[in-house]
Amino acid sequence: MTASERDSAALIARLDRIPVWPYGNRLLVVIGAGYFFAYFDVVTIGLALPVITDQFGVSSKVAALAVTSSLAGYIVGAFIDSRIADTRGRRLSMMISVCVFTAGTLAAAASPGIVWLIVFRFIAGMGIGAEIAAVTTYVGELAPEKLRGRVTCIVGVMAFAGFAAVPLVGRFLIPAFDAGWRVLFVIGAAGGLTIAVLRRDMPASARWLLARGHTADAERVISQAEARARVITGRELPAPVAPIPADPGSQASLLRPPYVWLTALFTLIWMVYYLGNYGWLTLAPTLLTNHGFSLTSSLTFLVVTGTGFVVGAVVATVLADRYDRRITTALGALVWAGALLAIGVIHGAASVMFFGFIASSTIGFLVPLLYTYTAEHFPHQFRATGIAVTDGVGHLGGAAAPLIVLTAAEVWGFTGAFMVMAGTGLVTALLLIVLQIWWRAAAHTKQIARPARSRNNRD
Repeated sequence: MTASERDSAALIARLDRIPVWPYGNRLLVVIGAGYFFAYFDVVTIGLALPVITDQFGVSSKVAALAVTSSLAGYIVGAFIDSRIADTRGRRLSMMISVCVFTAGTLAAAASPGIVWLIVFRFIAGMGIGAEIAAVTTYVGELAPEKLRGRVTCIVGVMAFAGFAAVPLVGRFLIPAFDAGWRVLFVIGAAGGLTIAVLRRDMPASARWLLARGHTADAERVISQAEARARVITGRELPAPVAPIPADPGSQASLLRPPYVWLTALFTLIWMVYYLGNYGWLTLAPTLLTNHGFSLTSSLTFLVVTGTGFVVGAVVATVLADRYDRRITTALGALVWAGALLAIGVIHGAASVMFFGFIASSTIGFLVPLLYTYTAEHFPHQFRATGIAVTDGVGHLGGAAAPLIVLTAAEVWGFTGAFMVMAGTGLVTALLLIVLQIWWRAAAHTKQIARPARSRNNRD
């Protein structure tokens, strides 16, 4: 270990021994609020699809291209912004992301036709993809190791509150006003603009500073965090654990073994999961109205089921660092599959609300845990890029959801569409098991370093 590696490892050990979140609740609120409006924007287009189909005189499949384009933009934005995050810093990338999705969403609200809506939703999707990848990386790096899962899930609660808020607001806007869906977009854009102003004074990531060789700046940031932690706890901090050198490598490591296989597995996991996830998030109003429910009834169902996003995220916050994420993520995917299958088989109003609540709860539970789980497998040097590639390219599954799910609905009906989505949960759980089998083998043969995890996630 070189002297530089020893210094970096010692500083990381000092950060990880901090027993509390040392940056204040305001920072969590500012980060979480950006997440709130990003997630708010993700599902607005899904609620608007039935009305857009009528107003623009297009089929459900053509209107759903606005969903596909936003998710394609997600992939592009996540990759571009992650390069900025890894080379220029996490804070700059987060400012860019929130500005792009604000501009794209505001433009989408003024779309005169379906083509313009598709274009502007692509731009908004770029900002959303950049935002989610940047926030995931930033929060995970600021948090001391033992708090990483919990802090990520706390921010996730605010994110999924955005999912829950959209059906509630949309229930009163979309059926009542021809321009209700446009107002919904404007609300998301206004929130994003506000967050851009509030993000000016966020602290730097010490882990990123060390990865870029800025040791003095990193030491200053960590010393400030330690001082705030002493004030919060009212006592001296525990002694740092024995320092472990940072994993070597650069962004190019993602294209070489063994990280190329790790990247491929996580990308496939996200891709399969997002196929069902975005089928539920963006197509539920269309599937329900096509099945015979009125638009008002469908939105009312989603108001009820939307509360599950917050409930699941709160449960994830409580359990994040208490139980092994290898187990909780796989179980979450299986429960997700069962809930969607039940909706498809029973397909009554009561079952849609009850099992829809469970399905939404698993999203709020699983997504922040899976983000944390993905991030902690990649070294700091290319963590943002690793998340952007796996989660970003994984959104190809979400982009394909309108075509696959709506085609299944045409061929096999309401039940067939939900069976397809349920199947993605089962495959996701199986892929998570495959990932762990491969990871154990790679770690055993010293091909890859073990990730930094909570004390309850031991190999």
